Amino acid sequence: MELLSDIDDPRQPSNGTRHDFQELLVMTLSAVLSDCDTIEDVAAWSRAHTIWLRQFLVLKHGIPSEDTFLRVFRLLDPKQFEACFRRWIRHLIPNLGGTIAVDGKTVRGSGGGGETAIHMVSAFATNLGLVLGQEKVSAKSNEITAIPELLDALYLQGFLVSIDAMGCQRAIAEKIVAKKADYLLAVKGNQPKLLQAIQDAFLDRKDQIVHVEQAEQGHGRLVAQRCSVLPASGIVSESDWPECAVIVRIDSVRQVKGKPLGMEQRYYIASRDLAPAEVAEAVRSHWGIENQLHWVLDVTMKEDASTVRKDNAPENLSLLKKIVLNLLRMDTTDKVKSSLRLKRKRAAWDHELRMRFLGLRPL
Repeated sequence: MELLSDIDDPRQPSNGTRHDFQELLVMTLSAVLSDCDTIEDVAAWSRAHTIWLRQFLVLKHGIPSEDTFLRVFRLLDPKQFEACFRRWIRHLIPNLGGTIAVDGKTVRGSGGGGETAIHMVSAFATNLGLVLGQEKVSAKSNEITAIPELLDALYLQGFLVSIDAMGCQRAIAEKIVAKKADYLLAVKGNQPKLLQAIQDAFLDRKDQIVHVEQAEQGHGRLVAQRCSVLPASGIVSESDWPECAVIVRIDSVRQVKGKPLGMEQRYYIASRDLAPAEVAEAVRSHWGIENQLHWVLDVTMKEDASTVRKDNAPENLSLLKKIVLNLLRMDTTDKVKSSLRLKRKRAAWDHELRMRFLGLRPL
């Protein structure tokens, strides 16, 4: 509540605002935690739980209408909301460590009706499964411009920051190093000279390669992988890629029900002197953002099905769902192990559990 108080009410007092802004935010957060995925659901849930909400909120004029909820999130400054979110995360978990995966996702339901679907770049702490921040990609830009803005807003010291090939840019590498962190960047055809130099090195310096081999099997699928590492000295120029320490090649072969699906080679550069096993783990962790964040937002929280499209509402509601995701994953007191989908349903059914997830106490 203290952090939410730093967000300015976007409504004009002269228009006769009736509902307390902070209370409206708490109602929305409580409803989304309780398995509500649309603004219509939020308003209906709040009306159905007015007695429960009055334990914590005054609700002088009752529950706002659906239109009021929507208007507030259309007008709410997403930068202020995002800054509040980051302060909350830093306050709760000040000593993070490990890998931060940075990746983008299009909120497909936000497109249509004359509106372009928004694309959000998120930073994800892979070892904790927590979202650390997000940045909207400008309609006339791409992830290359959004990633530096997101990195500027985050505390990165000591982290390994992994980004796919879109983020393999000198300016991004410089920013990460300047913030006393390390980078692990995928290299593809958008950096042709760098890619060719790495490919040639793995052919010419076979005697210097160190590698680790791993295999994973399950559900009729087999994935075998070899991660090979070489020192970057003499291969990658530090003037182009600051403090680059190693280059990486990952060879992977997949089989599904005994049928080979071909081999794939991927290349990376890193500013930290990583052993092959460490690189393999960091790369595997990076792709965890797909099933731990993007898949959860789509399937568990129905983000792509949302038809909220106007003004700041899609961006603000995307962040709200990430707040709920963090709340669910940070709770370690729940003795009943269940999926995030079931946790939301249990929060909808169980008043005490909902209070614990939110950290609320009666007035």
